[in-house]
Amino acid sequence: MNIKKHIPNLITLGNLFCGTIATILAVEGNFVLAGLFVVIGILFDFFDGFAARLLNVTGELGKQLDSLADMVTSGVVPGIIMFNLLSTNNKFGSFSESTEFMSWSGFQFEPIQILGLLLTLGACYRLAKFNIDTRQSDSFIGLPTPAMSLFVISLPLIQEYSNIEFVQNLITNNYFLIAITILLTYLMNAEIPLFSLKFKEYSVKNNLMKYLFLVTSLLMIIFLHYISIPLIIIIYVVLSIISNDGKKSEI
Repeated sequence: MNIKKHIPNLITLGNLFCGTIATILAVEGNFVLAGLFVVIGILFDFFDGFAARLLNVTGELGKQLDSLADMVTSGVVPGIIMFNLLSTNNKFGSFSESTEFMSWSGFQFEPIQILGLLLTLGACYRLAKFNIDTRQSDSFIGLPTPAMSLFVISLPLIQEYSNIEFVQNLITNNYFLIAITILLTYLMNAEIPLFSLKFKEYSVKNNLMKYLFLVTSLLMIIFLHYISIPLIIIIYVVLSIISNDGKKSEI
């Protein structure tokens, strides 16, 4: 039995394990611990590919397993978190008093919460497309599901730990949350090329955009803490679009 070829798959299953724990925690409303397990799962997701390349054991099984694990950690969990946020905030102005609840076997929820699950559906569609898309070997087309997941799990953390009133008001406003949900769902499946952070070689000339992004991200994390997470993802998309426009103008 060749144990070496199973090492990346075991790491991928670590991602799935973390995603499963995060799902339970998210359902219970423990967003801080759920976010922690999502981050650990995303780290597993990064290292399984690294291990597969290092051991030269890449294969179709690992590819499919990776997407299945991502579906839980970076698809189901953010959908549940957004579902819950749309309930706990309940800020729709004059509409809040007339909100009706749906109930299944004693489980009550507001119909508007279902919109949060668009993130899960969008992630599933993206992961299915990714598995059959041969264009995404060196870069991404559309926002990767782990980036979307990090954006969403940061929202309750910012809500809990940030003391900036403007930011608090945004995150506790359901109009804003629905707009974010629709935007992230679109970005995951949009035909927008986004640069990958994988390095084939480390020269500054050929990796200037990546180094600029990494340094900026590190500084933002140091000084802005949780608020930096959605900002970093926005910068990632914007830099990719600028880079794409620059390449088009050179043609």
